[in-house]
Amino acid sequence: MIRRLSILAILCVSQLGVQAQGPKLPKGISLEEQPKDATSAKIVFIAGSNYFKPGEHEYIGGCAVMMNLVQQTPNVATVLALDWPKNLETFKDARAIVFFVDGAEKHVALKGDRLAQVQKLVDAGVGLVMLHQGVDVPKERGDTMRAWTGAAWEKGHSQRAHWIDTYKAFPDHPITRGVTPFKIDDGYLFKLKFAADMKGVTPLLRTVSPKALNAKLDDNATVAWAYDRAGKGRSFAFTGGHLHVSFAEEGYRRFLTNGILWTANIDIPTAGAPVALTKDELNRYLQDRPAVKGK
Repeated sequence: MIRRLSILAILCVSQLGVQAQGPKLPKGISLEEQPKDATSAKIVFIAGSNYFKPGEHEYIGGCAVMMNLVQQTPNVATVLALDWPKNLETFKDARAIVFFVDGAEKHVALKGDRLAQVQKLVDAGVGLVMLHQGVDVPKERGDTMRAWTGAAWEKGHSQRAHWIDTYKAFPDHPITRGVTPFKIDDGYLFKLKFAADMKGVTPLLRTVSPKALNAKLDDNATVAWAYDRAGKGRSFAFTGGHLHVSFAEEGYRRFLTNGILWTANIDIPTAGAPVALTKDELNRYLQDRPAVKGK
């Protein structure tokens, strides 16, 4: 009996150890490793730990790619947190925070005192980036998200769907500098509820489903925008980002990289930020998936 209990205890501890490890991180990426140079612009990436399908909702892999890209600009340092920082130093002196996470009731910023933490950062002028489902929050939190980013996806009003589009023309804005045409197959959140009179909002990408009859490229079609928070910093949001393979498009990479750097108040060169990325680099950031029973 004692021997059986001992074996059971060992198995339990072993299982807890596996659970504690969490998702496997891409090679060369560490959690919450703080910048060695305190003078560099610190950008914090918050990646959701959930996974959907291989190559879809690659929150960790996508953040790893974007960290690679923004660090190609001199004097920029990145920190990765999983779901939420465990280290109190992670948000300290951050110039921008990037969220690539699940939305709605699963949104990582809705738990405990996290709303207050983000609000404190926003009030201090820290840049804020919401990607894919980041602006999707319960209706009662819509005003908060609009104050943070200029818009919110609200159930019962907003919509979501997948389609392919090619982006060829862009408005004159620092985020669009050097952005070349790109074609992506994406899952968009659209028909958003924006700040009153679109004050502070600059639409950057608009798209409509090719299946939608008489659809217009108006505010309801806006899927990416910049937001000047009335003297309280900058925000950038893009409701695409469903597929990891989209990073293979140079224009797409530069658009997101410029957007992140802009929120951190980093000057964007006329030709846009550097965004070199090979196919091997793109693929090595994909997450390993848990083994499926019976396979």
